[in-house]
Amino acid sequence: MPSPETIASTLARGFAFTRRVPVLRRPDEYGLAYEDVTFPSQDGTPLEGWFIPADSDKLVIANHPMPANRYGYPGHLPQYATPFADFEINFLPDCKNLHDAGYNVLAYDLRNHGNSGAANGGMVGIGQFEYRDVIGSIRYGRERLGTDNSRIALLSRCLGANSTIVALSRHPEEFENLAALVAVQPVSLRALAETALAQVPGGIGLLETEVKQLTGFDLDELSPLAYAKDVTTPTLIAQVHHDSSTRPEDVQIIHDNLATTSKKLHWIEGTTRRFDGYNYFPEHPEQMLDWFATHLT
Repeated sequence: MPSPETIASTLARGFAFTRRVPVLRRPDEYGLAYEDVTFPSQDGTPLEGWFIPADSDKLVIANHPMPANRYGYPGHLPQYATPFADFEINFLPDCKNLHDAGYNVLAYDLRNHGNSGAANGGMVGIGQFEYRDVIGSIRYGRERLGTDNSRIALLSRCLGANSTIVALSRHPEEFENLAALVAVQPVSLRALAETALAQVPGGIGLLETEVKQLTGFDLDELSPLAYAKDVTTPTLIAQVHHDSSTRPEDVQIIHDNLATTSKKLHWIEGTTRRFDGYNYFPEHPEQMLDWFATHLT
């Protein structure tokens, strides 16, 4: 069995750096006309995405978890299968469901993922860098439709959800009057790490040191908990209730910390696999569509 030092070091590198995977599917597979688009993050990093037009002035902007991209994650292919995802995550049904409900859709790759630009030495900031991409996406969305934030909602998943919560806190002026947010499985890195290292003696201390030396961040900085208190946007959070990768109280606290009084936490039941949560709304869109319809009228 590997030593605690080796286990902690491997896990820390997995948190700090990601593996790019291909954008394997495109919207036209689902009968959707679309345009390949590129736009800058707040700091100039080039971001790649799709714009899927609809006959309305309403827009939903979607991002993704790590190590996925705007399409999803090809875990069904042997070279990309992992213990967490040996099946496909596919966000294209989300795009179709939203389009068919009357929304324009902008789906994009975060930095260091998919086809977007490399930045920060390839390091993943669990929201500390990627919040700038969220700002870039909403600026592009406003300009593209010639509208304001009241006609825009965000669909943000895991790394993307953390990034969105950080962005809403650090730059509220960019999101004034934002209509709604659906946040799928935001997470604190400590909750993931403590769950993964529960049986490794001294593992969490070793990991804290490794993460700090790799990224310059303390473990507790890589969390949306402290930022949630500034989120006033109506927010629906969805989370696998018995997620074996983390613990439910972490997501409960994120939800409880949200400043908005219009908030809801939906527990996804019937699985312990975190990545099943990413296929939940593509397969069961009703709550997501209802949340957007209620707040983006």
